[in-house]
Amino acid sequence: MIPKEVLDKIRRIEITTSRLVTDVFAGQYHSVFKGRGMEFDEVRAYQPGDDVRAIDWNVTARTGTPHIKKFVEEREMTVMVLVDASPSCRFATVRELKSRLAAELAAALSFSAIRNNDKIGLAIFTDTVEKFIPPRKGRRHVLRIIREVLCFSPQGKGTDIAAALEFMTKVVTRRSVCFVISDFLEASPGPDGRPRFARAMGIANNRHDVIAVTLNDPRERELTPCGLLELEDAETGERAVIDTMDQGVRAAYANAAADRLAARDRFFRSIDVDQMDISTNEPYADSLVRFFARRKKRMR
Repeated sequence: MIPKEVLDKIRRIEITTSRLVTDVFAGQYHSVFKGRGMEFDEVRAYQPGDDVRAIDWNVTARTGTPHIKKFVEEREMTVMVLVDASPSCRFATVRELKSRLAAELAAALSFSAIRNNDKIGLAIFTDTVEKFIPPRKGRRHVLRIIREVLCFSPQGKGTDIAAALEFMTKVVTRRSVCFVISDFLEASPGPDGRPRFARAMGIANNRHDVIAVTLNDPRERELTPCGLLELEDAETGERAVIDTMDQGVRAAYANAAADRLAARDRFFRSIDVDQMDISTNEPYADSLVRFFARRKKRMR
């Protein structure tokens, strides 16, 4: 039995995100995410104005009259949402937790998918894939996805984006659109200085259309002067006390954050992965609209 407060949260998210999909994202999702291409529909008699390049010469020769091949867009897609449920995503200092943002984003993307008759699937991961829901259609399926992301209690204490991507490429064989929702704060880089998930993401992006949805919080970029502050790494438990009144400390923190974010952005560009930045201090709808517009412009 699902507790009433959980059902109320799911209902609120459904109402909010379905309204956004209808009022804000209508048509944008369809225009920036294409199906697998064009599939053959029928052969029909040539009509004035038809593209001569579509003429079916075999049928034309057999019948003695010009015929053309007619194609239709194979629209149906598979959409996968990979959600990072590691401890660092249960954090926020402004409006709402990253994990709550992840649930609402998964809902908005899921409703957009089923509105366009696409299948939607979910994988929740920490240092391993802890939950997998195969791609399906339908409102009840979307509500299950929202419930799982909103109420999931992870067991793992770390983050392994590579494992999630490798799992996805094994279980989803058809080319798909894959949204990876994470703060991408995975601890240590590999020997080459690139993220540990670099190779896995590159392989996944060759097979699928991978989109990185980064969850951010303002305090991860800069500190406010508030005296002595004890910080704890959510995944390792390591603690440190810093003096936020020290301007040099704040500057060093901001510079390190800027370098980390710049390196992350360069990496995504280097493997041609589109990125969408979502912050806990602004409505995620604005970021989605900007992403759709930017991607649509790039595709022209």
